[in-house]
Amino acid sequence: RYQLVAQGQFRILKVPLGFIKVLQWFFAIFAFSTCGSYSGMFKMAVECKNRTESNLAIQVEFEYPFRLHQVYFDAPTCKDRATDRIFLVGDYSSSAEFFVTIGVFAFLYSTAALSIYVFFYDKYKENNKGPLIDLGVTAVFAFMWLVSSAAWAKGLSDVKTATDPDEVITLIDACEKKENSCREVHDPVMSGLNTSVAFGFINLVLWAGNLWFVFKETGIIAPFMRAPPPEGKPAPDAYAQQGTYEQDPYASNQGGYQPEFNQQGYNQVSYGQQGAPTSFSNQM
Repeated sequence: RYQLVAQGQFRILKVPLGFIKVLQWFFAIFAFSTCGSYSGMFKMAVECKNRTESNLAIQVEFEYPFRLHQVYFDAPTCKDRATDRIFLVGDYSSSAEFFVTIGVFAFLYSTAALSIYVFFYDKYKENNKGPLIDLGVTAVFAFMWLVSSAAWAKGLSDVKTATDPDEVITLIDACEKKENSCREVHDPVMSGLNTSVAFGFINLVLWAGNLWFVFKETGIIAPFMRAPPPEGKPAPDAYAQQGTYEQDPYASNQGGYQPEFNQQGYNQVSYGQQGAPTSFSNQM
């Protein structure tokens, strides 16, 4: 095992198959952590005609898994200093918990797959079973990310509506009377939940895109990607049948280059084997 690591088995993380799996591992953590660890708060103010009965700092806290129908606060009735217990509306735990569950399982599978890629890649490729299983699981997770991200996006929209202070004020009976004044003081911060939805769809893109690279590992497409044999390729002995290559007419075995100029109006010069002129003749 140590020898495998020493020999650089981590190089699988540099190719698309392993590198995308690392991205899936990170973004799965971001997705379920930003949603599962969320807690929010908003504030409202109820000002009664009789100021002594007012409550200008009603604070409402809520958190994952967003069972808002269990969240309540006490609002003044503006009558004899009595209060009325108000519950928020809606239960959005199903979409939130489904989204977080998919994120956790995607994280666990990515961890297991990376371990197999690094330490047992030969067994992973053996008999093609590993790539086929990997392809099936990757396809399932790609579909689950689509469903869970869409469901959580709709659930988040409903959570925003149910926790909007302007909407919650309509649940307070004292706010329906004109002599009383109700207003929001602080809106809930939803940036973390918006980020979780974005991470969900990023995971969808990663898992769907990884299908191609896992599919290539199965070898199913390999026979169809072989290049056809080249046409018109000469036989191996074609050159042998033609004999030796034609000798360079400007080369000489012993004397090297021996040009001979013979033209009227110029001297004829001939060179010997050692390159020294041997005779001169004038044709003029």
